[in-house]
Amino acid sequence: MSSIINLGLIQTHATEDKADNLRRHIALIREAAKRGAHVVCLQELFLTPYFCKREETALFDLADPIPGDTTKQLGDLARELGVVIIASMFEKRAIGLYHNTAAIIDADGEYMGKFRKMHIPEDPGFNEKFYFTPGDLGYKVWDTKRGRLGVLVCWDQWYPEAARLTAMSGAQILFYPTAIGWLKSEKAELGKAQHTAWETVQRGHAVANGCYVAAVNRVGVEEETEFWGQSFVANPYGEIVAKASPSDEEILMVPCDIKAMEDFRRIWPFFRDRRIDSYSDLTKRWRDDG
Repeated sequence: MSSIINLGLIQTHATEDKADNLRRHIALIREAAKRGAHVVCLQELFLTPYFCKREETALFDLADPIPGDTTKQLGDLARELGVVIIASMFEKRAIGLYHNTAAIIDADGEYMGKFRKMHIPEDPGFNEKFYFTPGDLGYKVWDTKRGRLGVLVCWDQWYPEAARLTAMSGAQILFYPTAIGWLKSEKAELGKAQHTAWETVQRGHAVANGCYVAAVNRVGVEEETEFWGQSFVANPYGEIVAKASPSDEEILMVPCDIKAMEDFRRIWPFFRDRRIDSYSDLTKRWRDDG
């Protein structure tokens, strides 16, 4: 059995028309499968523009149940094409209760479950705490027909604890569906530094956990936000093995060699050398006693 898992990362824009966004992504998933993808990952909130730029109660109408009609359509597509699909959506869990959620659909069309975004930001232009309840399903891994996959979402990217716990469950690849970009007022001064931080911290997750990391970001300008694209895959050494453009729609095709991941962990056995007896304070908010 081959140790290669071919990823198809779909980086694109979004329109105001959910049906149009779904149609376009279905066509892109088909194209990724035609090009040999085993796992296709979509960007964060792929059905809609990034709507968290302001607080408007009417925007809760954009949410869908998970599982629901969209996951059913994607399940039928996954079964037809023989690919795993990771789809990030706005989940309506109950009246007044919503999550930022990624659905995982296996290559036989089975809906395997979901990951609810754990860390919720609140920044100018990114007013997510108004819309999303923090996830309550924990850090999970799915043993798909195309590999053991871990899924986190966007702001989870900044937290080494999230990457570590997912990798400790056996993830071979960590996926991060993302919607991140520059605010026009900040780009000239901070744009390069912000992108460098985003990319570097995820490369660090790959090294520290001896696994592949795949970040899938959107492109396009939505009001004051210029989404910076540049979806990428880092190998266990933290090397960027493939990277998409800052502005173009793209299917980033990337082979990941799971045997190489095992070889890395044999050379640098970080999990063996962890001092788990010394980490109890990580469950505290802060070490006030120094």
